[in-house]
Amino acid sequence: MKTIYLECNMGAAGDMLMSALYEICEQKDWFLFKMNEVFQPFGVSLKAVATDKCGIRGTHMQVLIHGNEEEVSALHVHSQDMAELHAETEPEAHANGGPEEHSHGAAEHSHMDYSSILARIESLPLAEDVRNDAAAIYRLLGEAESKIHGTPMEQIHFHEVGTLDALADIVGCALLIHLIAPGQILASPVHVGNGFVQCAHGVLPVPAPATAELLRGIPFYTGSVTGELCTPTGAAILKHYVSRFFAMPTLAPSAIGYGMGSRDFEIANCIRAFLGETPEDYREEEDSFSCDDTIVSLSCNIDDMTGEAMGLATEILMAAGALDVYTIPIQMKKNRPGILLTCLCKPEDREKFTGLFFLHTSTRGVRYQTFERSTLESTIETRSTSYGDIRIKKSSGYGINKEKPEFEDLKSVVLKNGCSLADVTKSLHSPEKVRK
Repeated sequence: MKTIYLECNMGAAGDMLMSALYEICEQKDWFLFKMNEVFQPFGVSLKAVATDKCGIRGTHMQVLIHGNEEEVSALHVHSQDMAELHAETEPEAHANGGPEEHSHGAAEHSHMDYSSILARIESLPLAEDVRNDAAAIYRLLGEAESKIHGTPMEQIHFHEVGTLDALADIVGCALLIHLIAPGQILASPVHVGNGFVQCAHGVLPVPAPATAELLRGIPFYTGSVTGELCTPTGAAILKHYVSRFFAMPTLAPSAIGYGMGSRDFEIANCIRAFLGETPEDYREEEDSFSCDDTIVSLSCNIDDMTGEAMGLATEILMAAGALDVYTIPIQMKKNRPGILLTCLCKPEDREKFTGLFFLHTSTRGVRYQTFERSTLESTIETRSTSYGDIRIKKSSGYGINKEKPEFEDLKSVVLKNGCSLADVTKSLHSPEKVRK
């Protein structure tokens, strides 16, 4: 099956997605010609700029408004989609009933509401499915903005120049996917960055509210890069097109594209797009070899806490909902024996457990790692034996089926009846009855 796989290890922004798709499209010249033709009445032009990141050559799709590229706020660390920039971080996006104009640098700009944006999309001389996809993506953006502002979507207004920039990104992605015509689009879990972003209404956590809303149901993680890596426009494009987010399946690539962001990091700031063929039965392979989810590991080295205090901290972390907590004896500086404390949790709980580390241990720093994880599905079955009820943990998946009695139940029976552990275990093979 003809497949596009998007590797979002450095997030997702509209221009980066368009640039990566452009690189794997065979009709590059026609794409640029068509985009410049349909956007010329609005004073918008596109230019594919060859760009290097960490020694890798890729493309940065430059969107020009009346010959100028819209500048991105220095507070953002990523190639930004301008509709998101103005809707999230500047006062030019409004949740009120009427259009307004505000000073933006030395120029005055007007605003477009949601219905005006849809009308502009419908006016574009492009294939119907391209227009329909672009409108659907903008609807996702509008619904997210509407929800976080608590305002009807019809009352959300966008800065006109910024909207043109984002509209070019969205329509460009829709046109490229129309030209490539994949059978399916898959993607990795999305790296959103971490930390905070300064917005017009104050300091907000990453991912920004609209991005977080759009990422509902999509696996994402914060990672080690400080800054906003995934924008609402990028999230909306992924949400519309991608059928599944998981580790890359077996793929025979015929083309690989690098869509470059505008900022430089120690890690190459790009999205990679792979175009190739996946086996028709890739879903079975996915069940066997891909990860089911991601988890975060928090850890620190400690050499100045008592055993009692460390035990209490471990209990508190487990009670707070940690997936697991464990300690390992280590040798630290100045030949001091110490403890490596590690806590596993869901990505969305990282900040909570960071606070618990600082509150209940003596550490002054916490390390993070993100891991992909495969898991068996678990159910609990209760078996009635001659010694009483005993819970059985049953696990299945990946062609595996196994079960194990709950040890606390076995222990309780042994202490209550004075029998051996072997006697209780033997009774499980001839249960009186089973209850789910």
